[in-house]
Amino acid sequence: MGNLLRILSDKSHQPKADFYLDFEGARPTDDEKEVYTEVDAVLESAKSILEELRAYEGASDDIRQAIQNPSDEALQQKAWDAVSPSVLKLKNYFDYSSSMEKIIPKVFGFLTNSSESVLRRLEEHQAIAKQLAHILQFTLSFDDMKMTNPAIQNDFSYYRRTQSRMRMKCAESGSSEGQTGEVVSNEMANRMSLFYANPTPMLKTVSDATSKFVEENKEIPIENTADVLSTLAELCRMMIDTPAYRERFQSVDTVLFCLQVMVGNIILYDHTQPSGVFCKKSTIDVRQCVKLLRDTQEENPDQQGAIESLINALKYTTKHLNDEATPKQFKQLLA
Repeated sequence: MGNLLRILSDKSHQPKADFYLDFEGARPTDDEKEVYTEVDAVLESAKSILEELRAYEGASDDIRQAIQNPSDEALQQKAWDAVSPSVLKLKNYFDYSSSMEKIIPKVFGFLTNSSESVLRRLEEHQAIAKQLAHILQFTLSFDDMKMTNPAIQNDFSYYRRTQSRMRMKCAESGSSEGQTGEVVSNEMANRMSLFYANPTPMLKTVSDATSKFVEENKEIPIENTADVLSTLAELCRMMIDTPAYRERFQSVDTVLFCLQVMVGNIILYDHTQPSGVFCKKSTIDVRQCVKLLRDTQEENPDQQGAIESLINALKYTTKHLNDEATPKQFKQLLA
């Protein structure tokens, strides 16, 4: 996949992004409605999933008691009963990632498969651009909560160990595997293990789906997908930096949303470009984006934590920051 999203080294091929992208009120045109409706059916669950994940507590206490008292069958059963509902939640999140994977090619297909420039496509079809923004915002938020909540990995690891132990007991006693009381099958648990073993599982899902889209659609110029990401990142930066545009925001949360989308585009670009976002060929001005993050952080003390999480995302979840070829100034910028 190394050459999937290669872009031209001359940055001048990309026109300057300078228009207001209405993240708050964009409505689908007739051309957009079919794709928009299909994508919206998936995105309508995103908010509730993030709310549930934010409140995720897990079964850490019961698991700890069970591990400390391995011969106490009552505590073993209590831990199993406590962790099983959590595993069902984790399965729901995993299933949602599969739904997300399916809509990625629809969004990029609509925004890139046209004789129009990517810039004009984004300007004239803002509802689909808004949906891509929400996908990236969800991806960042999901992975941030997953990384900062060790209960998620601990719960699933305990479930897998106990599931294996129960299956062994069934085999020894000649009982049916169905008597283990498992809430997800062994095959499904194996697939979930691969998903949750990744520190940023939703980013990997979106990144892989984006790369697959380019690989399977060779008739679309390979730079188009990269241009969507870089243009959307620049639009987010420009709208916050331009008073006339920023004054049009109806909600105070739109500034943070734009920052999240900007960072999401940078990270996805870095994961899908062979040379990454920190090289000379990159069409995203990372320095200006990081400057905007730090400036906005200083201006909005109440959002310092949220913006610091975005800076950390650039620091720890980009792919090429620590490459030897990455200029030192980028590493210093995010130090």
